[in-house]
Amino acid sequence: MKDQIRCPWPAGKSLDTQYHDHEWGVPLHDDQKLFEFLVLDAFQAGLSWSTILNKREHFRQALDGFNPQIIARYSEDKVDELMNNPGIIRNGLKIRATITNAQHFLKVQQEFGSFDRYIWQFTNHQTKINTWNSLKEIPASTPESDAMSKDLKKRGFKFVGTTICYAFMQAAGMVNDHLVTCFRYREVMTK
Repeated sequence: MKDQIRCPWPAGKSLDTQYHDHEWGVPLHDDQKLFEFLVLDAFQAGLSWSTILNKREHFRQALDGFNPQIIARYSEDKVDELMNNPGIIRNGLKIRATITNAQHFLKVQQEFGSFDRYIWQFTNHQTKINTWNSLKEIPASTPESDAMSKDLKKRGFKFVGTTICYAFMQAAGMVNDHLVTCFRYREVMTK
């Protein structure tokens, strides 16, 4: 795949390239994975995605495999443990938001039958196909991410601003923001 044209943002970094080539923009309908992306995108606020990818496996270990049922019951002792874990982003607000979001994630699952059914409503249950030629064209937010952010906040979720929601939409394949010249642009449409 070295000779293939891809979006420029992985910038030759191994984990970023692997993520771009296999995960980013693939339509995702698995609740556990959707929760993982929600958590990682919240932790990414103010940081680079490379930083998050480099710590992803540490997060997976520290956060019980991103299991919302377990995370929803975390105690203050667990918060202290996470705050002392050098393998993850040690931000108390983001750690507490993860617990809160797990609790609300479970409520959404109960109400809608799955988080997938709830979250994909913001794109009418289909991937929005964009036709960007350069990274400069890609927006930081859209009316859909604005609506998602507003509804998630109303439901009690934290660290779900419109920019974070748009990054989540990109990761979960709710939008195809691969550049049209990228080899993944057409591939993710067939997933």
